[in-house]
Amino acid sequence: MTFLELKDLRIHFPTDDGLVKSVDGLSFTLERGKTLGIVGESGSGKSVTSLGVLGLHKGGRAKISGEIWLDGEELVGASAEHVRKLRGKKMAMIFQDPLSAMHPYYTVGNQIIEAYRIHHDVSKKVARKHAIDMLARVGIPQPDRRVDSYPHEFSGGMRQRAMIAMALCCDPELLIADEPTTALDVTVQAQILDLMRDLQRDFNAALIIITHDLGVVAELSDDILVMYGGKCIEYGSAEDIFERPEHPYTWGLLGSMPRLDREPTERLLPIKGSPPSLINVPSGCAFHPRCPYAERTAGRSETEVPELLETAGGHRVRCHLPGERRRAIWEKEVMPNLEGTS
Repeated sequence: MTFLELKDLRIHFPTDDGLVKSVDGLSFTLERGKTLGIVGESGSGKSVTSLGVLGLHKGGRAKISGEIWLDGEELVGASAEHVRKLRGKKMAMIFQDPLSAMHPYYTVGNQIIEAYRIHHDVSKKVARKHAIDMLARVGIPQPDRRVDSYPHEFSGGMRQRAMIAMALCCDPELLIADEPTTALDVTVQAQILDLMRDLQRDFNAALIIITHDLGVVAELSDDILVMYGGKCIEYGSAEDIFERPEHPYTWGLLGSMPRLDREPTERLLPIKGSPPSLINVPSGCAFHPRCPYAERTAGRSETEVPELLETAGGHRVRCHLPGERRRAIWEKEVMPNLEGTS
């Protein structure tokens, strides 16, 4: 049963320099208990998408069109007040930087208590006990004491756990995690991801993980959506994206990701060039200025925007290269380099 559905979502920002097309026609679905990983470089539209789902662009300069359906309710046309009531209770977000997302003048406990009491008619004493229980649940030691600590008194990993506790305090049915492991060391990253997996299972929540790192979503996601220039350029199961990727940009992301099956002496394979400006997105395929295979499309990459077409079993790709040719390039040219056998 589909819990979240985006249909042709567009989020544009008028500026003095032109129209910033941060999200330009994005569609996907997500079921309860499932995890979607949204992957792409900075500026691809990942975070703007998540803020759009939460209604955090309402009242601003953003021009929003399309549809966002959450458990049968359409949110783009809903009032800002109604969407605000859904935040925290129905949907919640774990922000990228908990130090700036949490208020520095209030204790962590007070912030969780406030979030809980907005949606529940309970006393401060009951809410405080719930806050302590939530801190214990996310693995913070001595929660009855740390509940009175301020955000700056927590380490980076503990602050992220506290942010997760705050996001989960009202048992949301949709949880969005925006770069949840950025700036954390590798062992803490693994702990946070394991924690999110366990909590999702306990709450049966729909989970969206937004990241630039394919390694973060490798084992956690059921499906992966790859964004570039405000559009979805590849979508499929995690297995398809890692074992049978079909877009040259996804190949580039895989090549620039450290892998345990590669010799330590081997260099990563970065994607050449820089992400496009969302004000002046390149004509045709937005990736064509950086694509090593654009010359094989007989000029279509430079003039014609490719459609997002299904290849097999729900796997969709936005590329002018024919499917058979893409698969041949992957098997004969790209995969050998990634495996270090060439």
